[in-house]
Amino acid sequence: TTYLGGGFGRRGEADFVTDAVETSKAAGKPVKVIWTREDDIQHDYYRPITYVRMWGAIDESGKPVAFMQRIVQQSLMKRLGPLPSDGVDRISVDGAATLPYDIPNVRVEYIETDPGIPYGFWRSVGASVQGFVVEAFMDELATTAGKDPYEFRRDLLSKHPRHRAVLDAVAEKSGWGKPLPSGHSRGIAVMEAFGSIVGQVAEVSVASGAVKIHKVWVAVDTGWVINPDTIKAQMEGGTLYGLTAALKGEITIQNGRVMQHHFADYPMIRHNEAPEVDVHIVSSTENPGGIGEPSTAVAAGALANAVAAATGKRIYKLPIKA
Repeated sequence: TTYLGGGFGRRGEADFVTDAVETSKAAGKPVKVIWTREDDIQHDYYRPITYVRMWGAIDESGKPVAFMQRIVQQSLMKRLGPLPSDGVDRISVDGAATLPYDIPNVRVEYIETDPGIPYGFWRSVGASVQGFVVEAFMDELATTAGKDPYEFRRDLLSKHPRHRAVLDAVAEKSGWGKPLPSGHSRGIAVMEAFGSIVGQVAEVSVASGAVKIHKVWVAVDTGWVINPDTIKAQMEGGTLYGLTAALKGEITIQNGRVMQHHFADYPMIRHNEAPEVDVHIVSSTENPGGIGEPSTAVAAGALANAVAAATGKRIYKLPIKA
């Protein structure tokens, strides 16, 4: 039996259960198995390896007319059973196949790969990839069109009023478009995940290659609200989880072995690094959506766009290294 508390996908595996059962059988009595932190980090089921290529086209007015995405990723659906007959992993394309932006020509391709590295479910799963790559690419399209990233997105959300309301709310609460402190930049992102719509604005500064996150604003439409405090808590925790992965979450493998082994070389955001997370719930009477994962999914997109605004360099790889 595992302890109560967050598992974030890891407790869906059974390797630690097998350890306990085999050890108990060998010892001939009940045993308690506790992995060390080193065991845990070096023998994990990691976030799926993902490579994405994006293509887009805009017309003379600056409006996108074509959007294409090719996703190469280990298949999470295969952990549960065979892929559908069309060969598309619906988890891997989560958020890509339901793009809310009004773009007339959209194509999404999925290619399975498996380099032999153990992989598993991770908080916000496939949506975490889309929250980064799609929203970073939308910023690139906005720049190409010579438009403000917020206004660019807003113009493309006329058919999705809930998304537009969330985008408007997070822009208003963050003071989007107003003067910033010297050296500060902001990035914006919005997406739907797990039945909820989340928008984020991240405010950062970059000095000597180090990214400082000053504040993150979150607006969320999660449908009918039962407990607003729980929603705010999950938005805060999910955002920090996503920011940690976007800035620090790197696993490297040499000679078939994971090199990271503890928090010294696989760090998390500490209290002195964590930004204030300001959460705003957008009133809605829609069916309740998820709250544990959506803010994680969009965090990397808002952060990457803020860092790009600060440095003038687009972010194409995680973790972010300015």
